[in-house]
Amino acid sequence: MNGLARAVAPRFHYAWVVAAVVFFVLLSAAGTRATPSVLMLPLEHAFGWSRATISLAISVNLALYGLTGPFAAAAMQRFGVRPTVVTALLVLASGVALSSAMTQPWQFVATWGLMVGSATGVAALTLSATIVNRWFTKRRGLVMGMLTASTATGQMVFLPMLASVVEHFGWRAVVAIVASVVVVVAPVFWFLLKERPSDLGLRPYGEPDDAPLAPPVATGNPLVTAFSALFSAARTRDFWLLFASFFICGASTNGYIGTHLIAMCADYGIDEVRGAGLLAAMGIFDLFGTTLSGWLSDRFNSRYLLFWYYGLRGLSLIYLPYAFGFEFFGLPLFAVFYGLDWIATVPPTVRLATDRFGKAAAPVVFGWVVAGHQLGAAFAALGGGYLRASLGTYTVASMISGSLCLCASVLVLRINRPSTRPTELASA
Repeated sequence: MNGLARAVAPRFHYAWVVAAVVFFVLLSAAGTRATPSVLMLPLEHAFGWSRATISLAISVNLALYGLTGPFAAAAMQRFGVRPTVVTALLVLASGVALSSAMTQPWQFVATWGLMVGSATGVAALTLSATIVNRWFTKRRGLVMGMLTASTATGQMVFLPMLASVVEHFGWRAVVAIVASVVVVVAPVFWFLLKERPSDLGLRPYGEPDDAPLAPPVATGNPLVTAFSALFSAARTRDFWLLFASFFICGASTNGYIGTHLIAMCADYGIDEVRGAGLLAAMGIFDLFGTTLSGWLSDRFNSRYLLFWYYGLRGLSLIYLPYAFGFEFFGLPLFAVFYGLDWIATVPPTVRLATDRFGKAAAPVVFGWVVAGHQLGAAFAALGGGYLRASLGTYTVASMISGSLCLCASVLVLRINRPSTRPTELASA
């Protein structure tokens, strides 16, 4: 065991350092991914682009964010977490920086849609699942909840500040800030993250002392690994139930609310800074809600947790159009109620995927489930923009989103959580 491992092993497992580093990276990526919601109105005013046009780029971003996930998880297994994620962070910084020179809608699609979308898909939920399964045997649900909550924390940290920067200095100043943050994050991640516990002579946190020190490292082609996991999982009903429920999850969170809430507030005379503040408040509550969800998923049946999460989210979205008409029990109540449930669905979904498909295959299979999440987000981002452009209001979109969540609350009850140890999917 090297010196670093000896220093931390007796009292403090290095897995917690890894979790903290990944939280920091995910926070930065989440703040970057949420930035287009702050840019929507400034770009509309600066270039005369419609919300439907801007929503197209955001929908491409969200779709690629999800579709990149399973291939990113396979690449992390084959080439390592550090080179895969650092490469993505450099692409992310480049895409954001290049957008400062854009003057046409296709350039917005190319930078924030293609480059930012694919890069943030690497520093996302599949990274969390890979780290949790690799570094933790105990406390997996809690750690997954904390890492998932970084999405909310990213909004909490970035959006109010970025909205204020837009108001005083313009949208290009926001682009410069976001690109600079990503550039700083990359070397921190490279130097502090260790690939596996065995690199430090450690076992995963909570692993028995007699467990093998170094698990086998994947050697297959990442493309083959990703598609092999998909073909194996797609033969099961549970995969499609997870996929469909997470499609609705994405449609009702970062696809609809994450993309359109600030613009929706503007329709009711609420300025961008206050709208961003509302998203940030929701992020604060979600930080607690998602961490608590991870703790609960270590102790209770994940299907029942998801039933309540989707059901309560659906009711809050149906309430949203009416929230603007109340002084005290309006948007603040929505922010608390919806915020606690924002992405609380992730830890139970990861738990179900791991229980059903096995520890080795779970990160890649979950990557495909996340692809469903982001396809739903892209659907809602684009659909919400077109409904607002054609109807002049977001009310119908809110009702559709809420109704889909109520459907998801029923779907998740049909997911089979086996009582015996599942057979792990064969990996290439």
